[in-house]
Amino acid sequence: MTRTVLIVGASGIAGSAAARHMLSLGWRVHGLSRRPVALPGLLPVTVDLGDPEGVREALSGLTPDAVFITTWSRQPTEAENIRVNAAMVRNLLSALAPAGSVRHVGLVTGLKHYLGPFEAYGTGAPPPTPLREDMPRLDVENFYYAQEDELFEAAARDGFTWSVHRPHTLIGEAVGNAMNMGTTLAVYATLCRALGRPFRFPGSAVQWDGLTDMTDTGLLARHLAWAAQTPAAANEAFNVVDGDVFRWRWMWGRIAGWFGLEPAAFDGVVRPLEAQMADDADAWRRIAEREKLVEPELSRLVSPWHTDADLGRPIEVVTDMSKSRRLGFLDYQPTDDAFFALFAQLRERRLIP
Repeated sequence: MTRTVLIVGASGIAGSAAARHMLSLGWRVHGLSRRPVALPGLLPVTVDLGDPEGVREALSGLTPDAVFITTWSRQPTEAENIRVNAAMVRNLLSALAPAGSVRHVGLVTGLKHYLGPFEAYGTGAPPPTPLREDMPRLDVENFYYAQEDELFEAAARDGFTWSVHRPHTLIGEAVGNAMNMGTTLAVYATLCRALGRPFRFPGSAVQWDGLTDMTDTGLLARHLAWAAQTPAAANEAFNVVDGDVFRWRWMWGRIAGWFGLEPAAFDGVVRPLEAQMADDADAWRRIAEREKLVEPELSRLVSPWHTDADLGRPIEVVTDMSKSRRLGFLDYQPTDDAFFALFAQLRERRLIP
């Protein structure tokens, strides 16, 4: 039987991958976003989730079996993040409630569940690794917790099952996304090669030498579909990562090699990309014009602040996937291959030369 799914945040790095995967399964896919998404087969829903009346009107007549929430709105403080992002989830699920069609809702959050929000990211006592789903919430304000609480309340009220998905840093393609390490590193490598700059690791010695992992958006999409169709996965929170671990001292050389660069020696000095790339907008515009690239605006492609937050962390972050494995989700994705596939996609789309 054909399933109907509403993907919230269909223009984003996670939502666009989920939309492509669900379409490949033959599902009927509605994609909600603030701007129309051009994806063959996708049925667009354009609305601002902060507008309750607008959401009710936009979703009137929709009867999805499943809903995947893959979006958030960045605010200047965590208190505002909580207020705005909780309201978005509440407005969405309240608007869908009258139809009574929803059987499952998957919410994508992330490892800030364990590490704290951006205002307190990676500070305080480091959590024990690997990170596991049964760790208690931190005693700090966190909009992920507010989103979860809205989900739990609506599920109890409306009778649907839920799943929470906590990926690590995502690898995927989405222009204009606020958290996009892969494209940021691809653009940084392109600038280093074009301008003759050293390809320097921008982060901390802990990240350079310590173990870490990441999440390919294709694997996250498969995890969402799996949870929606697996009874044993109902009403559970899951970590979701590629399944391998690596050290950036190894991965940095792998990325450099793909772009034909020699990685600069790491001297232990943190050199944030936000500072390194602060004056690169004109240089990127010239590269885009010369190479006939489709996006000349650097700010649309890179999110150096977010990449700096991940690569500058003073703690090791490794994620446990045992819960999903025990319930039957066995997918695995080598992270270097995920980077390489993204870089090839960016080149094919003429986003990098």
